[in-house]
Amino acid sequence: MVGILAMKVYICLNFNKNMKRVFAILTKLTTGLVLASLIISCNKEQSKSAVTPATSDKKAELIVYVNSDSLLNNYEYFKTIKGKFQEKSKKAQADLTAKGAAFQREVAEYQKGAAALSAEQRTATEERLARKQQELASYNQNAGNALANEEAVENEKLYNKVSAFLKQHAKGKGYKMVLTYSKANPTVLFADESLDVTKEVVAGLNEEYKKENK
Repeated sequence: MVGILAMKVYICLNFNKNMKRVFAILTKLTTGLVLASLIISCNKEQSKSAVTPATSDKKAELIVYVNSDSLLNNYEYFKTIKGKFQEKSKKAQADLTAKGAAFQREVAEYQKGAAALSAEQRTATEERLARKQQELASYNQNAGNALANEEAVENEKLYNKVSAFLKQHAKGKGYKMVLTYSKANPTVLFADESLDVTKEVVAGLNEEYKKENK
């Protein structure tokens, strides 16, 4: 009897631990994928003769920055994948919760009738429940891993889309470097607002995304 009670405590703790891991994956995505660490050097092979350092303003314009928080909030592609991921995560959460609750009910039922069972029946039932608990833990782990893998794939897609666009955009504008800024990861401590090209980048990205989905 003591053994099954201890097992139930372990089950609850282990289940909650796995659920928190799944929730953490969703939170990580919705707060901003990989852009906070995106620093792209653009148009490195541009001829020096094409740059006219006539004024300090011209020089300043060669380095600009993008507010990644604002970009994520307004980039339609990101909003689309975030919505899909949230929906998938909610379904996974509901599934894990249902399976965990069903198993805990099964354990509770065994506890109620354990006294009426023979020693052999108790042993067999506890072994079966232990196997089921291991299967549930494995299922939870696999669900968390699947979400983490999907997150990694979406991170790469997002990075590649933004990186490819910025390289072309910077080339056309004559930018030598595009930096990112976010409150969570302030790699840029200060920059004049005139160097903020977030709006034009978001507009370009959304226009590109719109064409891709026609």
